[in-house]
Amino acid sequence: MKDNFSYQSANYAKYRPSYPDALFKYIDSIASVKEKAWDCGTGNGQVAEKLSAVFEHVFASDISFSQIENGVKKSNIHYSVQAAEQSFFPDDYFDLITVAQAIHWFDFEKFYREVKRVSKNNGLIVITGYGLCKIDLAMDSLIKNFYNNIIGNYWDKERKYIDEDYRTIPFPFEEVEAPAFHNVYEWTLEHFIGYLNTWSAVKHYRTKNNANPVELIIEKLKECWGEKEKRIIHFPLLLRIGKISKS
Repeated sequence: MKDNFSYQSANYAKYRPSYPDALFKYIDSIASVKEKAWDCGTGNGQVAEKLSAVFEHVFASDISFSQIENGVKKSNIHYSVQAAEQSFFPDDYFDLITVAQAIHWFDFEKFYREVKRVSKNNGLIVITGYGLCKIDLAMDSLIKNFYNNIIGNYWDKERKYIDEDYRTIPFPFEEVEAPAFHNVYEWTLEHFIGYLNTWSAVKHYRTKNNANPVELIIEKLKECWGEKEKRIIHFPLLLRIGKISKS
């Protein structure tokens, strides 16, 4: 698993979107046992926090120590630094395994082998994430050009799985059909720029060119944003849910 986010874990916690409450209400409705959940690739623990209201114990792991250090603190969230593909959890341990905005970084074959080892029979796996945001025609056009043309060559190859809405990832589980969920935020321009600066391709561009590519579109961003203090930001939710058979 690659670690693209340790370098700015505090900003990641501050500026990245979370996930809608409706998603966790749905997980609550389909999980027959709610004892132990594993949030793998937890980052700052935003999903682990939501799960902690549903499950007795939430085990949240990440390869980034600095991300874990910035994790949301709850009495029933147990953080650890470890790889997704080789954990120290016991066999047949979890009722639910979640991965949010991270599955594309994993070694699929090794991770899924680990999933089947640590999951209880008929446990659930929930893979989620979010794609490119939507605001309005002018902003969407600007961001799409930035995404594809200015920093397009700086995305890791794994980014394609998000562009393909996680429909092309390997998924060796019995698929559970789920309703569509939407994530909507009201952000200031400052917050939106902070979010853009957390993109891994922006980091790669800065490392190679010693310059921040976001600065190339700042004036156009301000122009398209207009006079409103805050704008509505829509994030399409990516979602795959599966039942894990031990047979």
